[in-house]
Amino acid sequence: MDFAGRSVVLTGVGREGQVGEAIATAFAELGARVFLVDRQESEARARADALVASGRRAAGLGVDLTDENAVAALAERVRDATGGPVHALVHLAGGFVSSGPVVESDSALWNRQFALNATTAYLTARAFLPLLRASKGALVALMQSIAQEEAPRGVRANAVAPTSIGTAANLAAMGPDAAYVTREDVAKVVLWLCSEEARAVNGQTIPVR
Repeated sequence: MDFAGRSVVLTGVGREGQVGEAIATAFAELGARVFLVDRQESEARARADALVASGRRAAGLGVDLTDENAVAALAERVRDATGGPVHALVHLAGGFVSSGPVVESDSALWNRQFALNATTAYLTARAFLPLLRASKGALVALMQSIAQEEAPRGVRANAVAPTSIGTAANLAAMGPDAAYVTREDVAKVVLWLCSEEARAVNGQTIPVR
């Protein structure tokens, strides 16, 4: 796979040791210019600086992906930097916090979970679709809708569904003995889906176990 000369936007690339770092590194090592997005700009920049120090092309951007105007501004910023087209958008932002039994749960946590996992996917996809269309280049329902609607324009949408990933955060929370998928295995699947080798794959959820 070769991504030389192509621009890839990855959201949720923040803390060191997380899956976003591995996927961003894999894209950059194959020649892509990567735009790393996280709510904490310092974290995104730290990951980007590490790639730049190794001779790769990367930029770190801090954006609240639940903010419609901020996401629109992000897309414009990337458009200006690339001159228009983006080859791939990899949405990794999200999170999970257990709120306990429904009857005891905190509605604020519900709203936050929905915003982190659904609103961010919707706003990011909506803002970047015009840039993806230019290069012909989440949630399952959203992904399938995009796959169907955008196929005539040459845009594909797929989802990756790994089991527990061996990230730094998961290792700290669940210990080393749990069954994990490696960050690198997830990265391989994401890169394959964004490559020409997978050009016939659209609207699919790919399990990684």
